[in-house]
Amino acid sequence: MMKGQLAGLMKQAQAMQDNVKKAQDKLAQTEVEGESGAGLVKVVMTGDHTARKVTIDPSLVADDRDMIEDLVVAAFNDAKRKADELSQQIMGGVTGGMGLPPGMKLPF
Repeated sequence: MMKGQLAGLMKQAQAMQDNVKKAQDKLAQTEVEGESGAGLVKVVMTGDHTARKVTIDPSLVADDRDMIEDLVVAAFNDAKRKADELSQQIMGGVTGGMGLPPGMKLPF
């Protein structure tokens, strides 16, 4: 491989690394909201799966604690699913030309 080709490849790798970092920063700042129980329990989570807020409708406080716990879990799972979708959208734009296998995430 010639020096010029290697230098070009290194520049491309650096640019991709910069783009991945920007995408990761965007994920860390973008929020999704998951909900369960027709909106009685809501979870706000960032695209990098950091939980920010849990909201429980006051009407549930008098109800069964087990049901509330189940609804919180369901809301977290809904928020995680949405965060995963957001991550695929954002990271897919960065890694689209690489031909990575489905499910393979960067950084490794």
